[in-house]
Amino acid sequence: MKCDIIIVGCGVAGLYCALNLPEDKNIVIVTKNVAPKSDSFLAQGGICVLRDEDDFSSFFEDTMKAGHYENNPDSVEIMIRSSQEVIGDLVSFGVQFEKDGDAFTYTREGAHSRPRILFHEDETGKEITSNLLETARNRKNITLIENFTMVDLICNEDICKGIIGHDADGRFIAINADYTVLATGGIGGLFKHSTNYRHLTGDAIALALKYGIKLQNIDYIQIHPTTLYTKKHGREFLISESVRGEGAILLNSKGERFVNELLPRDVVANAIFDEMKKEGSEHVWLSLAPIPEEEIRTHFPNIYQHCLEEGYDVTKEPIPVVPSQHYFMGGIDVDKNSKTSMDRLFAVGETACNGVHGKNRLASNSLLESLVFAKRAAQNISATYTPLTNNPEFTVDASQYEGYQEKYKESVLNAIEKERKSHE
Repeated sequence: MKCDIIIVGCGVAGLYCALNLPEDKNIVIVTKNVAPKSDSFLAQGGICVLRDEDDFSSFFEDTMKAGHYENNPDSVEIMIRSSQEVIGDLVSFGVQFEKDGDAFTYTREGAHSRPRILFHEDETGKEITSNLLETARNRKNITLIENFTMVDLICNEDICKGIIGHDADGRFIAINADYTVLATGGIGGLFKHSTNYRHLTGDAIALALKYGIKLQNIDYIQIHPTTLYTKKHGREFLISESVRGEGAILLNSKGERFVNELLPRDVVANAIFDEMKKEGSEHVWLSLAPIPEEEIRTHFPNIYQHCLEEGYDVTKEPIPVVPSQHYFMGGIDVDKNSKTSMDRLFAVGETACNGVHGKNRLASNSLLESLVFAKRAAQNISATYTPLTNNPEFTVDASQYEGYQEKYKESVLNAIEKERKSHE
């Protein structure tokens, strides 16, 4: 197969990148599962936006402080300054954020000094991603291929010329492209407890390791403080940080508060781990009692309904919660235009690391960061586009990829552990 631009992944980063590329370019998007099963659909809380110029310094400081000041300040400023433009784009694509009359309604989450988060109920990611997906499906120049797994890059002389992958039936295909964009999401599938979909296993990171593509801080992995405790197998259900932003409190087994719920995620998660260790318990409790019942039903309907299905009425009782792996702050090292160290290869979204998040991501910066730098990738590709002059087709040798899944997982986990030890 031959196209102009291949994008691997169809979360907000991959879709938004595609929608900002010229409509005269032949774009192919491949995704490992069905399109709605990206972590972007799961984002509950919302998306940050610069409310006004007076908000800039506090937004900047909140992001830097949450990231332990290991953030790239230039990338943080780019993200914040671009936020209003991105929100305007999303609204033009049909995204509906909560409003009070004609004005946006803002909520607050942990480590934010003021409300600056736009939301759609407690399914903001689904609202954004579904509208981007529908728009992409209606673009004649964009082809979406589901259930297609990338297993390799086509590259030589440090130039990326496309990808190799297989469909659901195991048929291997080479897709040649002038430019390749990796938007493969997080690494939660590598962990026992995670809020991520299980098929997100860091495939792009494995290939970066294979070809010596520069990585950055791949041991910076965020633990979300509050996921619904369950003994069932599979993805943990996230209890959005905005619940605590609206007043929910954390309790130990004696019904006592033990932490300021609005501290950064890593601080709250560590406090929960300490309390669990002290009590010898498998979870702590989250009480939504301080939040009016009507607000729970309108602002957090999905959380309310899911907890009901699990046997908990959050309007009447606390729920058991436990920290789980949630987000990947490290990743493939990219510049301000999302370019990797390999020519013609870009990375966007959670699999990329431009330094915005530092050591710990500020709540609701993930969707914004992904969108801002996906658009910058598209703009850079558009501005510098030159076709490859020598990109011949070839036959894929499928035998060399036998058992690749476990090999790739092992290589990523080993690299993470090595990086962790180097930071000790």
